[in-house]
Amino acid sequence: MTDVTDGVLHTLFQSDQGGHEQVVLCQDRASGLKAVIAIHSTALGPALGGTRFYPYATEEEAVADALNLARGMSYKNAMAGLDHGGGKAVIIGDPETIKTEQLLLAYGRFVASLGGRYVTACDVGTYVADMDVVARECRWTTGRSPENGGAGDSSVLTAFGVYQGMRASAQHLWGDPTLRGRKIGIAGVGKVGHHLVEHLRDEGAEVVITDVREDAVRRILDRHPEGVTAVADTEALIRVEGLDIYAPCALGGALNDDTVPVLTARVVCGAANNQLAHPGVEKDLADHGILYAPDYVVNAGGVIQVADELHGFDFERCKAKAAKIYDTTLAIFARAKMDGIPPAAAADRIAEQRMAEAAAARGW
Repeated sequence: MTDVTDGVLHTLFQSDQGGHEQVVLCQDRASGLKAVIAIHSTALGPALGGTRFYPYATEEEAVADALNLARGMSYKNAMAGLDHGGGKAVIIGDPETIKTEQLLLAYGRFVASLGGRYVTACDVGTYVADMDVVARECRWTTGRSPENGGAGDSSVLTAFGVYQGMRASAQHLWGDPTLRGRKIGIAGVGKVGHHLVEHLRDEGAEVVITDVREDAVRRILDRHPEGVTAVADTEALIRVEGLDIYAPCALGGALNDDTVPVLTARVVCGAANNQLAHPGVEKDLADHGILYAPDYVVNAGGVIQVADELHGFDFERCKAKAAKIYDTTLAIFARAKMDGIPPAAAADRIAEQRMAEAAAARGW
């Protein structure tokens, strides 16, 4: 246990992944809740980010994920033009076996104890119905159902934003934003991926899918008997001949030392968070001639949607904001070309500049 604590403290106070304002370890023995709430920055406003419910192998892994995801939310919210900083929470355990109303209510009390410094929402393993329960104990909860004053499923606009990022990537690389006739591979056709398939098929793209859940794949194939095919796994998908765009839409770390060299796609643009397994992968992508649309930029449609809940939700207003992901992505590619750096680094610079200016305005 000492080693775990030492590792966490080193990450928080000494490593490049640290610099967080606050990290809260939450435990409720009665319900079995074990959770981590990480607030990376409130320079732009209250930290906003979802709650991930996942069976982490170790507590240290859970803390590390919360820290990385919270930091990513700071950059995502900055690039989305939101007046929110970055935060994230993880609940440790298998949601299929330990998720209960009592546990979610206990979690809501912990979020409420932060007094609005952190606003929560859905993420992997949590859903609209869960946020409705959390909201009974915490008013700083978004991603609720329309019946309970919320915006509902944020994956709708997440997929729309990724679609806009793909269009911008096509415009930058091929001089035309249309995706008709392009072959696009999607790894993960769950909450976001299945909506993305609909956008691509509506435009006439050829889609190749894979998912660890056979029922998710079957649902897509049944709905689209033409224009969509499936492969066994992600390893097969990234090697599909003639792939134009690869969209990681499951968990992070999809782009690493093993996958980048064998990618056949010219573009990577997907919904998954933290797609780059480690620093330096963005340069490897550029060296292999692969255009990378930064994940936290193109997948910001969901956070745009849940942020709007705090001001009285209007779907068309949110969709108009999410449509601007197209222009933001093009601006990042232009900045990358001008500075001679990968797009991921260009996006970071733009986001860091906005956060720094906000902090300076507050006298921090």
